Amino acid sequence: MTGLRILHPGPLALVQDLGRPGFAALGVGRSGALDRGALRLANRLLGNPEGEAGIEALLGGLEVRFESDTWFAVTGATGPLLLDERPVDAHLAVRADAGQVLRIGPAVAGTRRYLAVRGGVHAPAVLGSRSRDTLAGLGPEPLRAGDLLPLGEHPGTDLPLLDFVPVAEPSVGVVEVKAHHGPRADWFTPQALEAFFSVEWRAGAQSDRVGVRLDPPPLARHTAVAEPAVPLLERAIVGELPSEPMVAGAVQVSPDGRPTVLLADHPVTGGYPVIAVISDRSLDAFAQLRPGQPVMFRHA
Repeated sequence: MTGLRILHPGPLALVQDLGRPGFAALGVGRSGALDRGALRLANRLLGNPEGEAGIEALLGGLEVRFESDTWFAVTGATGPLLLDERPVDAHLAVRADAGQVLRIGPAVAGTRRYLAVRGGVHAPAVLGSRSRDTLAGLGPEPLRAGDLLPLGEHPGTDLPLLDFVPVAEPSVGVVEVKAHHGPRADWFTPQALEAFFSVEWRAGAQSDRVGVRLDPPPLARHTAVAEPAVPLLERAIVGELPSEPMVAGAVQVSPDGRPTVLLADHPVTGGYPVIAVISDRSLDAFAQLRPGQPVMFRHA
């Protein structure tokens, strides 16, 4: 028997690669790993092509058993890693023998960790990708205890000879990201545009692979309890906007003045005006945001 046996999936474990671009006209988004840099790094550590599929694990709790000898690497959020109860390092290729169990503990910084194996995870592909799109319901189902994931063939390359890979840990403080004015920035007042780039927003609890909803900081009152701030992103144009194409990184603003940053599983069209678009190089940071973590936008 070969493959990767899921013993416990944790809160949510998904098969992800770099997505299925080119199908937006058919109503199918790209999807793919939220932290693309982390998945690419994990694959490079193993000598895999960057786009090989791995497992995206939310918050930790993932337990897998290797049914055959292989190499693996874990990247992304930080936290304990145990191979048969022995601590192992992240961001390095690690040898696992058949029957050994890997336990990915709770994330300490960041929220998503990526498990790659030599040869990649070869779950069935849909439209050329093994990624799970949680909005459209495409791709492999969320992983469950007992699932056996087949592994790909030897990539035909040597393992990189690395003893240490310098990787910055996900921030636990303010995350600064670059953004451009969006195509509907003129639908907002000058004060709203200034506020967008000057206020310290916070990642809301209503966030997932579709998007991260942002809340303004609480407005201090002369009471024992701080009350929410009033909506900051006031519109200059109050009419309805016909649905138009959306991209990952688009920042939509709902009628209550709260922005939502669209992520990999976003709908391909939307009717809320887009005040800004996140720089592609900054987008991976949203994969690792924790609820309540502050975010500040800077002009790209």
